[in-house]
Amino acid sequence: MKINGKYRPFDAVPMTTRDWPSKTITKAPIWCSVDLRDGNQALVNPMTVEQKLEFFDILVKIGFKEIEVGFPSASDTEFTFMRRLIEENHVPDDVTLQVLCQAREHLIKRTFESLKGCKKAIFHLYNSTSPAQRKYTFNKSKEEIKQIAIDGIRCVKSCLSMSEGTDIRLEYSPESFSTTEIDYALEVCEAVVKEWGDAASDDKHKVILNLPTTVECALPNQFADQIEYFCKHISNRDKLIISLHNHNDRGESVAQCELGLLAGADRVEGCLFGNGERTGNLDIVNVGMNMYTQGVDPELDFTDMPMLIESYTRLTGMDIHPRTPYSGELVFTAFSGSHQDAIRKGMAARVNMDENAYWDVPYLTFDPHDIGRQYEGIIRINSQSGKGGAAYVLEHDFGICAPKSMHPAIGKVVQKAADELQRELQPKEVYDLFEKTWLASKEPLNVIEISERHLEGERGMEDNEQVAGMATVQWEGKQYAIAAQGNGPLDAFVTALKQIPAPKFNITSFHEHSIGEGSDTKAIAYVQITKENGDQVWGVGKSSNVGRAGIAAVVSAINFKA
Repeated sequence: MKINGKYRPFDAVPMTTRDWPSKTITKAPIWCSVDLRDGNQALVNPMTVEQKLEFFDILVKIGFKEIEVGFPSASDTEFTFMRRLIEENHVPDDVTLQVLCQAREHLIKRTFESLKGCKKAIFHLYNSTSPAQRKYTFNKSKEEIKQIAIDGIRCVKSCLSMSEGTDIRLEYSPESFSTTEIDYALEVCEAVVKEWGDAASDDKHKVILNLPTTVECALPNQFADQIEYFCKHISNRDKLIISLHNHNDRGESVAQCELGLLAGADRVEGCLFGNGERTGNLDIVNVGMNMYTQGVDPELDFTDMPMLIESYTRLTGMDIHPRTPYSGELVFTAFSGSHQDAIRKGMAARVNMDENAYWDVPYLTFDPHDIGRQYEGIIRINSQSGKGGAAYVLEHDFGICAPKSMHPAIGKVVQKAADELQRELQPKEVYDLFEKTWLASKEPLNVIEISERHLEGERGMEDNEQVAGMATVQWEGKQYAIAAQGNGPLDAFVTALKQIPAPKFNITSFHEHSIGEGSDTKAIAYVQITKENGDQVWGVGKSSNVGRAGIAAVVSAINFKA
């Protein structure tokens, strides 16, 4: 793209020293969900009152203690929702409702009407302060814009008597803080705090100064400088709560939020899964889970992520991209063969570990079980999948524990099918391929009937026990009756096969295990044979009779077609 004069670099905050680069996040911030306001206004079809009530209950269940429930003065629907929350006792004693309002007198008064009977509320007042808003939207000077904020605070104070019995705290946002001159943002906020005065009577009523990245326009490190500069230059910092409200216009909202916390912020506003205007608000799930994977308690409960995803998509009509961190359908899925092999080995090693042992499975940043996800979906099969992926699916979905030396043969068959279909294979399709290739093959060799009789060994010694095997088989369409003796049913059958014109071979590897439970338990055998020409092939057999499973595996190997 050709660079022209329409764009220029962000004007960085003048800082020569900074503390945030050497810090790390060690505790959760104060969280505030704005799903029912910012998130709801960004929906093609906003939620109904009933849907918002259900969503509110979910937010409470997750653990939010501050929830912005809407803009009560904006519409009858918003006002009704607020009243129903209060009158129907949806709000636990430890949860504070936050209401949003522009710095305009009639809107402030209407908002206070909606608060009647509310136990605890945050009155969130805002007005826009950026040069572009001053120039295009309001056509006002810096002093005039600051006066709007001051007049709004005065109006809120004058209405406090309308909220008798409601514990009110103030939040103020210089909207579009991200593009406001930093010293002017400080000037406006200082004026707001001064005007509020004694209304912030103690630590429980600290003024919240919310610094919105209304439009994300800076690098994350530049945003961190903005926050640190603000925190270091605002008066009486210890009597304030500095809050972040990040948007995602540059796709960096999570990084900006995390660096903003390092830079001194105390509180975070955002939405589940990043819902919000344009490219979205901050994804609180992402930030919270980032903390969790670093050993920091996010103080939000995402242990039932499938429920949360289902509720979110149903109530909002929004989809979650399959690659969304932590919540996307494919985030725990590996198609690459080398990734699959590493994941399979890492998980196998954890079987004998304590469940709280340090998580270091390759390619997975944390245990999917922690958020209610299952291992079955981690490895999925397409033409890029390797030998370990198909074997993993067969073992974990169907109990088929093929020996490792057979994995390349399984992978080759499955990969070929995926390549021909040009799509992902579902676990059932992987099993069907395995069954068709090894368990159901009946050509060119098919066993029509088989029996064996145990022969008494010399002096009754069990070690010398012999078996006489008899069978009727079909080879390339022609029927043969064969019989031989051996030291077991399998050995007798292999010896008897020399009587038909099938290729000569030796068994070079044999494995078996049980599959199923109770009366449905069966034996499954894996046999590798080496033919006279040196070719080695695998066969698989399954039967309720251990000996017959081995025989079926030999037949499967003879019939195998690459």
